[in-house]
Amino acid sequence: MRLKHLALASFAILSLSACQATTKPAAIINVPFTAPLASDFRNEIAIARFSELLNRADLSTEQQAKLYYDRGVLFDSLGMTTLSRIDFNRAVKLKPDLAEVYNFLGIQHTLMQQYEKAYEYFDSAIELDQEHEYAYLNRGIALYYGDRATLAKDDFKTFLQRSPNDPYRVLWLYLAQAAQDKTAAIAALKANAAALDENEWAYQLIALYVGDLSEKAFFSGIADGVSSQQEYAQRLCEAYFYLAKQHQAAGDLSIATDYFKLALATNVHEFIEYKYARLELELMASESAG
Repeated sequence: MRLKHLALASFAILSLSACQATTKPAAIINVPFTAPLASDFRNEIAIARFSELLNRADLSTEQQAKLYYDRGVLFDSLGMTTLSRIDFNRAVKLKPDLAEVYNFLGIQHTLMQQYEKAYEYFDSAIELDQEHEYAYLNRGIALYYGDRATLAKDDFKTFLQRSPNDPYRVLWLYLAQAAQDKTAAIAALKANAAALDENEWAYQLIALYVGDLSEKAFFSGIADGVSSQQEYAQRLCEAYFYLAKQHQAAGDLSIATDYFKLALATNVHEFIEYKYARLELELMASESAG
């Protein structure tokens, strides 16, 4: 969820599965794509700087905890999950009341499918900071993947109440509701959409889900208003993920798989759509094998 003008990639025929030695037809065609987002060198420089500061002997416990947290966030943004988790654990040992660290640790344990541990971390984040609204989102996502849709709906409703005009909040609530009753979920989605700004980019995702916008029309306008390659990659990451979820729900698992892979190909590590695309692929692979 989240400048200089750069040329954007044009529409092109693409199928990840076509790279394999198989006769399976291309599942996805005429899809816009872009080069993977490059790592921000400034984050790497900042990591080096934080590492130097952590070697100082005159730091207070609180300063050390903050530096470990800040470095952990940067590691996470670069996809270095293990290093970030090490720093987050160091931070909470030094300062156990850092709600944001528990939120990050909860996300990481969700991605490892360690749901009970993830719930504990999100509970800790909320106990420390009742206003930490993203802990409700992330706990809701953990509950959603942990097959606890009813509890997930409660968290997504709380998250939506904090900002009823956010399309992403509306969409995650729909995903949890659809896991139990798709007809009721669509009705709720349309009702919640009334509070949204139709001119906002993410509203197009809602229009896609309620059937007011075709997939082709959705992609034809995806670059509208984009001013940088980074923004374009971020928008595609979101688009691929939510399209994958839509095709997955429809039983089009081959197309869903390719869209999840395309979300990962953007390299937008800090977006939840990137993070959970990997989890989705792991879950789908487990289901196929089992």
